[in-house]
Amino acid sequence: MLTAGVDIGSRSIEVVLYDGGQIVEAITAISGAAPAENAKKAFFDAMLAAGARRSDVVKVIATGYGRNYFREADAVSSEILCHARGVAYVFPQARTVIDIGGQDSKMISVDGNGKVMNFVMNDRCAAGTGKFIEMVGLMLDVPLDNMGQLTENSSEAREISSMCAVFAESEIIGLTQSGTPVDVVLRGVFRSVAKRTLAMTGKVGLQKDVVFTGGVAKNAGVARAIEQETGVRLQIPSDPQVTGALGAALIAYDKMK
Repeated sequence: MLTAGVDIGSRSIEVVLYDGGQIVEAITAISGAAPAENAKKAFFDAMLAAGARRSDVVKVIATGYGRNYFREADAVSSEILCHARGVAYVFPQARTVIDIGGQDSKMISVDGNGKVMNFVMNDRCAAGTGKFIEMVGLMLDVPLDNMGQLTENSSEAREISSMCAVFAESEIIGLTQSGTPVDVVLRGVFRSVAKRTLAMTGKVGLQKDVVFTGGVAKNAGVARAIEQETGVRLQIPSDPQVTGALGAALIAYDKMK
């Protein structure tokens, strides 16, 4: 018997199948213009990859922005609860979760059992999210996968002072036109994202161990910037995008029991 977690975000969809002891399958897809339909396809693709039938999946929980539109779900759960539960499964010692996704960022304080103690979420400004980093990559003609490597040996950064993504874009254009090297601009962008994210620590604190999740956690440049700002070594799951879906699958399993 399997349970499933489906995390339908603004930029991507994650599906996790869980059998009570381990992750059986985990896949990621693009949300696109029809997230509910793409989530359904991703769900069935995950079952196909696992060699499972729909009747094998006894409970499905959806989370994320599109959770209320996923008709295959038996129930829904908040992404805060799901991220906390998923992180606790991978890192039981976790006490703080930093999650940066496509269009929001969140910081969650958890106890030793994955229970949420406190949280804060920023979904009002794009300047500290994956969408902003993606936009910067297009402006600088740097693929997302190469950003972290490009700044690995860079020691200089030009601070991006604008708090608005639109004004920050103008600021970046001005830097490149004045001849500022791309790696210096990128390092400044990563530091800016780190500072915007860490501004949330005033409400929840920053207690070790700190786990970094979300699609942006794949960007080594942002991870380094957060570590440099905090002096704390981040724990990053092998697949940091699927922790929300994993948490949903685990919650589904608990409910099934």
